[in-house]
Amino acid sequence: MTGFADRYLLDPAVNANPYDYLSSLRQYRPVYWSTVHRAWLVTGYSHVVHCLREPAISASRVKPISERITESARGDADRAFGILSRWMVFNDPPVHRRLRSVFQEQFSARAINRFRPAIEAAASRLLSKGTASGTVGDAVADVAKPLPSQIFARWLGIPPQHSPAFWYWNARVSELVLGASQAEREYRTSIESLLHLYDYLAELVRQRRAQPGDDLISSVLASGQIGESVTDDEFIGMLTHLAFAGGETTSNLIANGLRALLRHPGELDAIRRDPGLLPGSIEEVLRFDGPSKMSIRIAASDFKLDDSTICAGDRIYLVTAAANRDPAQFPDPDRFIAARGNTMHLGFGFGEHFCIGAPLARLVARAAIGALVRDYPNLKLAGVEHTWHLSLLNRSLKMLPIRY
Repeated sequence: MTGFADRYLLDPAVNANPYDYLSSLRQYRPVYWSTVHRAWLVTGYSHVVHCLREPAISASRVKPISERITESARGDADRAFGILSRWMVFNDPPVHRRLRSVFQEQFSARAINRFRPAIEAAASRLLSKGTASGTVGDAVADVAKPLPSQIFARWLGIPPQHSPAFWYWNARVSELVLGASQAEREYRTSIESLLHLYDYLAELVRQRRAQPGDDLISSVLASGQIGESVTDDEFIGMLTHLAFAGGETTSNLIANGLRALLRHPGELDAIRRDPGLLPGSIEEVLRFDGPSKMSIRIAASDFKLDDSTICAGDRIYLVTAAANRDPAQFPDPDRFIAARGNTMHLGFGFGEHFCIGAPLARLVARAAIGALVRDYPNLKLAGVEHTWHLSLLNRSLKMLPIRY
């Protein structure tokens, strides 16, 4: 291919539809040094999988985030980045494995499936409020945002009266971590929000020690690992990570999944005829237009990838959105096929850093989309133009107007 142009991934046009550009980039060079981003863009499926297994690549990337903060905006930034450094997603083995083990049992598919009736009932209750058949609404505001928030806040043990502040802090932390374009004042707000979130959760942990409840924090405290294999600071830091991740990924999965189905009415009809196709269709959404576009890594030492030498300190963008449409791995990759089956997509990552919350995200997405498909036979998009939040990492709709 000749005439390839390196483009900024936060260009609004690329952000709105990244797939055409990413496809051309993968065809041109699946391991590509971008002078625009000063990072390696890895877009081939086998190349991304290789990188996720490569011991010379580190997930420790708090420093690049902190480097975006100007001196005048730092304030309590050092404390904030200390909290981020305790997120398991920003740690390599064996530390990552030690931190993750604290939550492994609570996030297992077996444990999560116990909540299925309650989650499906919550989805039906939410949709019964103000979403009468024939009305026009916004699926993001009506379902995709509130349902995961309600479920995760309840599981974490957040009192309903604290939810507005809790989710405001989470939204601001999301902007800091996910590569959203922010002014200096907004960076400062994000840092302050992370500190507020940490302090709030620290107090919640103190309360649950004194008076355990039926929630995630109480369950982990009862396991006896906090203060033994994991410190209090590490535990609270990881809770800020779970709070941030608990709603964002699932919200995007619901909205993107509904959009994909409504843009492919034949696939939607197939699911209505055979509801057993719904779980597979969620996997296809994760492959076709998933909630995240990439993850960022740092080279810890020099290594070779194809004919390129990656040097220690280089940033590496593992572009899973491109890898999930690699024709070498997925036949006819630009088609949405609900019955495609187990595709081994990278929508939840791969290997050590496979998303610990994947079973919960899948269950909530199936409940939300399943209720919409079942209860609204005339469901359709209300308009074809959609706007997306400007984010390097996330694939996140601002609104999804639909007619119920």
